[in-house]
Amino acid sequence: MPKFIGIDFGLKRIGVAITDELNIIASPYDTVETNNIYIFLKELLGNENIKKLIIGNPINLDNSLNPISKEISDFTKSFSSLYSDVEIIHIDERFTSKMAKRAILASGVNKKRRQDKKLVDKISATIILQTYLNQL
Repeated sequence: MPKFIGIDFGLKRIGVAITDELNIIASPYDTVETNNIYIFLKELLGNENIKKLIIGNPINLDNSLNPISKEISDFTKSFSSLYSDVEIIHIDERFTSKMAKRAILASGVNKKRRQDKKLVDKISATIILQTYLNQL
């Protein structure tokens, strides 16, 4: 069965999450430097049957687009031209970084590990993906 991936897009790093075989549970997968994302995705899509890419789009509290929205749009256009068979879904990702930090704190991870921004990015991608799955 095809899987879904979740993306927490950032200018420096991108958090990636992936679903289980039944598309019920999202799990952290990896964090990738933004300039290496296409190499990473080529390998991931070559190894996994990916049907959907769920990407967070940060929307401001007044519902206006965040400045990073243009970079996200550029990324999804490029991705779509390379992988036209993968559906791209944008979802509001307001507060996912805060939620990720709280989840990491609640999990009992030590202070040094909690400060690892790569971990926050992976968990944020997982929250984005799980939010989408919960809406199905």
